[in-house]
Amino acid sequence: MSNRTITRADLAEAIYNQLGLSRNESATLVEQVLGEITDALVAGKTVKISSFGSFGLRQKGERVGRNPKTGVEVPITPRKVLVFKASHVLKDSMNGIAPSDINSKDDEFADD
Repeated sequence: MSNRTITRADLAEAIYNQLGLSRNESATLVEQVLGEITDALVAGKTVKISSFGSFGLRQKGERVGRNPKTGVEVPITPRKVLVFKASHVLKDSMNGIAPSDINSKDDEFADD
């Protein structure tokens, strides 16, 4: 597994190579898509991308934390956190299960 991080520039370059848009158009497209996702999350909506996963917000309540160095208790204020739940298609792909393998598994249980 590579430690390389995929950046906005990498996404724009992939669009440029695969769709033939100009580099500026590709970068603009990436920014627009990420902007739409950001705007939806800020508005409290869930973002679902088919065969990839869902982004959503979860409200965390106030709690007491502890400084690990000093042991002093510190209140942690309530806040919203971003959560991501991967789709089963993405999980299977990460584990090397091809879509055709998934269909054949479904066929095995079709008679049940």
